[in-house]
Amino acid sequence: MSAPVVLLPDAGPLITLAYADALDLLFKPGWPVVLVDMVLHEVTRNQTPTSEKLAQWADANQLSVRTTKTFQHHQRTLAAGTVATRKSNLGELAVQETMNDFALEQPPQTGVFLFEDHRIARASFFVPDNCRKISTRAFLLFLEHKGWLESAAEIELRAIQAGRSFSRLRFPSE
Repeated sequence: MSAPVVLLPDAGPLITLAYADALDLLFKPGWPVVLVDMVLHEVTRNQTPTSEKLAQWADANQLSVRTTKTFQHHQRTLAAGTVATRKSNLGELAVQETMNDFALEQPPQTGVFLFEDHRIARASFFVPDNCRKISTRAFLLFLEHKGWLESAAEIELRAIQAGRSFSRLRFPSE
């Protein structure tokens, strides 16, 4: 028996969908949505146009939050008042940690890493065999293709009109 697919959104897709008032699209495939603790921290730690909306959405939907060593290390560094040697891409590092953990489970958990950062599309980001990575744009097109969303382009446009600087990079490239 195989484990169910779990959707692991990074900060970028969460922010874009929050701008578009479309966070609930993450539930359309019927997969559990799991937030990685570091990603949740990244999208709620500062006052932004979407931080409160994201915190309320996660709470209202009682989303599971996956604990990572990455976030624990980050918290210890903050508590100690020491300068962090690494500040950027901690959310992606925590998602990578989670996917690696999934690969070690029996049966291996299937994770779908939803990303938006074009650097991840081009980077040598390790994705175990039991996991996948998909861009926000490709995810929206997947929903449209399945008939669960009328227009992927409309969601993109709503996010942009609300003030989101949405990546123009298409992955995979057209």
